[in-house]
Amino acid sequence: MAYPLYLPGEPAPSNTLRLPEVPLLILVGLTGVGKTSLIEQLGFATLPDRRELVDRYVFPLYGQRAGQPLDRSERFALTRRFRQEHPGGVAEILTQSRTLPAWPLLFDGLRGEDEVRFALEQLPKSFFIVLEARDLTRLSRLLTRGDVFDRVHIDNSDLASLRELAQGVLSEGELEEALRWNVSAQDLTAKLKIVAEERKNYDPNRTRRALWGSPRALFLDTETLSAAHEAAAIRAFVERIHA
Repeated sequence: MAYPLYLPGEPAPSNTLRLPEVPLLILVGLTGVGKTSLIEQLGFATLPDRRELVDRYVFPLYGQRAGQPLDRSERFALTRRFRQEHPGGVAEILTQSRTLPAWPLLFDGLRGEDEVRFALEQLPKSFFIVLEARDLTRLSRLLTRGDVFDRVHIDNSDLASLRELAQGVLSEGELEEALRWNVSAQDLTAKLKIVAEERKNYDPNRTRRALWGSPRALFLDTETLSAAHEAAAIRAFVERIHA
């Protein structure tokens, strides 16, 4: 069930509450960690997700119409600019927004150390579900979201571009594994750009350190757990919160 979210400046009904007053379950994780399948498995009430918040609130600040198509690089550039001006990022938008109270109420999601630190402090009733997976696994999942193309020849210029993109993201062995996948150089390059850009903007290791040890955070390895097992762990976490 989708719950409404009234963003800063939008009129809100009198029976809504500010999000700092509302218990939330906040998903934390990068593209390809398995958020969508987990949300479907849980069946919890949800708020509009991160993408919708950015479309509705962030982009209009910079002259972009809500719903205007942008590629991932353009989206990253605008959200990076917003974070430079608002260090709390999307979490800062949440603190100024309102909704109808419900439990459990799920928001997908926050990314990066600055956002989660801001949320820890400014959304004191919120809890965090941290979904983790290796960059290689996220890349593989991105490539299998749509139709997978037959593999084509990767020439020297393609290989050089891929090696450059993979720096700091994939090890040499992981890149060699990716090159053996039955995908085109073009598709592999496009998806690796997304993974590399996210890695540059949101270091998952720093995000993990920001939440590690907090009783308000649950960490899940989506490579070793099925969506059903993840959902069971979250439901047990929710029950402990109520206890």
